[in-house]
Amino acid sequence: MRGTTTGRMLEAMILPSLDLGGYSYAKQVSIGERPNGSRHIVDVVAKKGQRAVLLSLKWQQVSGTAEQKVPYEVICLMKAVAESYGKYARAYIVLGGSGWTLRDWYVGGGMKKYLAYEYYVSILTLEDFIAQANRGEL
Repeated sequence: MRGTTTGRMLEAMILPSLDLGGYSYAKQVSIGERPNGSRHIVDVVAKKGQRAVLLSLKWQQVSGTAEQKVPYEVICLMKAVAESYGKYARAYIVLGGSGWTLRDWYVGGGMKKYLAYEYYVSILTLEDFIAQANRGEL
């Protein structure tokens, strides 16, 4: 998503909700390595008090490959949270745009049958994420 117009648009939509919810944040943060050894840069790290969370923003305006990348992103974020020794409390994948064919399946927990991620990662629609962030409940 980095360097794309749609990525900047999604970022512009969620950052005001973080402000409203009382979070400080940093964008494009290197948080270690992905399972394959490559550098893992997360879109946003949000912090409120001592609680820090990771945000991965995914935009799908028309059908395409973004939704096939979600399972690997879940695995990468699980690794990041688990290996942070409490530095990151949780990770969120935010799905924005109207081009998702699997959005309902992802946000409805369809992957739980195949991957036990719910302790580390939440997958939310843009609207649900904004509502949680506005209330300061991440």
